[in-house]
Amino acid sequence: MFKRSFLSLAILFIAIILFTSCSYARQSEQSGVVTIRLSGWSNLNEKQLLQKVLRDFEAKHPHIKMQYEAIADEYMDVLKTRLIGGTAADVFYLEAFAAPEIMLPGVLEPLNSYITESFNLVDFYPQFLQAFEKDEKIYGLPKDYSTLALFYNKKAFRFVGLSQPPQTWTQLREYARKLTIDKNRDGRPEQYGFGLVPELARQVFVIEAFGGELTNSNGEVTFASPESLKGLQLLVDQYRLDKSAAQPSDVGTNSAGEMFGQEKVAMVIDGPWLIPYLKQTFPQLEYATAEVPTINSKKGTMAYTVAYVMNHQSKHKAAAWELISYLTGREGMKAWTNQGSVFPTRKSVTNALQYNKNPLYSPFISAVEYATIWQLNEKLPIILNNFNNQFISAIIGEQPLETAMKQAQKTANKEIALSK
Repeated sequence: MFKRSFLSLAILFIAIILFTSCSYARQSEQSGVVTIRLSGWSNLNEKQLLQKVLRDFEAKHPHIKMQYEAIADEYMDVLKTRLIGGTAADVFYLEAFAAPEIMLPGVLEPLNSYITESFNLVDFYPQFLQAFEKDEKIYGLPKDYSTLALFYNKKAFRFVGLSQPPQTWTQLREYARKLTIDKNRDGRPEQYGFGLVPELARQVFVIEAFGGELTNSNGEVTFASPESLKGLQLLVDQYRLDKSAAQPSDVGTNSAGEMFGQEKVAMVIDGPWLIPYLKQTFPQLEYATAEVPTINSKKGTMAYTVAYVMNHQSKHKAAAWELISYLTGREGMKAWTNQGSVFPTRKSVTNALQYNKNPLYSPFISAVEYATIWQLNEKLPIILNNFNNQFISAIIGEQPLETAMKQAQKTANKEIALSK
């Protein structure tokens, strides 16, 4: 009897919720107010900032209510499941890395017809805009970007008599040897000169330094070519021969930023997101930034960018465009990027925020002109997984670099062929 009564109450409760929700939705539609759903990922600080920007948007667009949905883990897997199931948000984040797989007819709404002359599309850095274009259609507008620069510990530099950052990779290796201080009883350095993150997402520019490339014109993986290996060998030698570089796991940390903040390494190549992290977590750390040292007389680094895109299945496309145009317009973009963890993709906003005049940020801004964008095609996840697994084994000395890369290349090409 109790169970039947409880079940009846539960059904009644659910019915009331559904009725109330439907009534609210009908009232919203009748009042001319629409609700736009936005999906993305964010840490706590980013979420708080985004919520403020969205409140400002709502205040200026009283006919639109915002519903932000943060996807905490496995963002692309969750997003693809929702797109297939027809439950994806009206607007969502899409990073350049994953864009080629999603920029397909019927998945994203092309934005060409929404963009007017007053939106001033030429204000965007073209390379970031092009990352979300396909077949002359614009599928996304980049909301921000970040590049990689060299972070160096000023106190550690002074201790060994260094006053300026390295300009070339040869100098970086010399500096790293000087900065590696061996004082621990177990024979391991108390401080390594350089912090290494052996992920493909951070190493494509190293592969390209001597003319290497991830794939050839036929789409075949070629990162085991002699040109590619020449750049990667620099990192392996620094780790294996010089013993002046460490991975985060070598020093009991989880990231490049953490090992730099804890002064386990004196130099690291990382993104602008590290600056607010260091300010909050390691406020006493004395450090500076510089452009990534040249390799083979070539400037190089990586760039990462994320766009707002519109779901082709959205029932409120006009309102969805109002949101995208605000967030990627001058006002919204300035509000979003004024904390320095990412940078604006509009040149006018970059100039307004004067990042190029800030010593900590200027190396990241200078890198825009030559950075390699982390993007290739829809097969990049396959290439990434095979590279990372084998490159790490070469770094730690399980096998020679050439053997590791040839195995990674062979497996990647086989998996790509099977996926067609």
